Amino acid sequence: MPDLVSALPGAVARGEISAWFQPQVDIETGATVGAEALCRWRHPELGVVSPAVFIPLAEETGDIEEIGRFMAEQTFEAFAHWARLIPPLDVSVNVSPRQLLTGAFTDWLAEQLDALSGRRGVVTIEITESRPLEDVPALVHRLNRLRELGLGIAIDDFGVGQSSLLQLKRLHGTELKIDRSLVVDESGPTTRLLRRAIDAAHDLGIRVVAEGIETAAHLRRMRDLGCDRAQGYLLGRPMPRPQFDALVAV
Repeated sequence: MPDLVSALPGAVARGEISAWFQPQVDIETGATVGAEALCRWRHPELGVVSPAVFIPLAEETGDIEEIGRFMAEQTFEAFAHWARLIPPLDVSVNVSPRQLLTGAFTDWLAEQLDALSGRRGVVTIEITESRPLEDVPALVHRLNRLRELGLGIAIDDFGVGQSSLLQLKRLHGTELKIDRSLVVDESGPTTRLLRRAIDAAHDLGIRVVAEGIETAAHLRRMRDLGCDRAQGYLLGRPMPRPQFDALVAV
């Protein structure tokens, strides 16, 4: 049986990597307003490999560039399809800072956005911080160019690692995603932290999304704190594209 490092190269070409989509809902109305594209890997010998395991590994080996490009392609394809809906759906996808520091990838993103000019809805890239951000001025320059073309920029996993409002401001983000660890923590200090963060994000005109909503109590708490959108198993599990199509009745 191959190990993960030797199995990762070519996984996209072999058809082992797929994009699944998790619904994102308006926290007030409960309507499905968006989807996040999530990477899944099914190896013929290793079976289903958790993204928590293979994504950090792909970052280390460099295979994240092939995987990330594939996931972005799937995201744009789904967005173009769902743009026909009334109302249309926003679609987001995780992107490694490593990808954004390469001119070829950001040029490709710009081409995709230009091709979608005039479409309703927003494509958002979620900046993951599994690796420290490098050359931030160059990254901000590229992100500003993409924002001008309509790209949304989310800071993922707020409350974990380096994710912060400072990061959101310096990258000129449009969305803040609250990590599940804060959603489930009902302590006073965490609640006060969330309230300050949500209020600060709204003052900047930034949308706030709560992740990891698994119970009605989680949803009520995030609604009371002022979150705009939510996603999690209570609202819908990740699913293959055809199943999501059926959910939104394309």
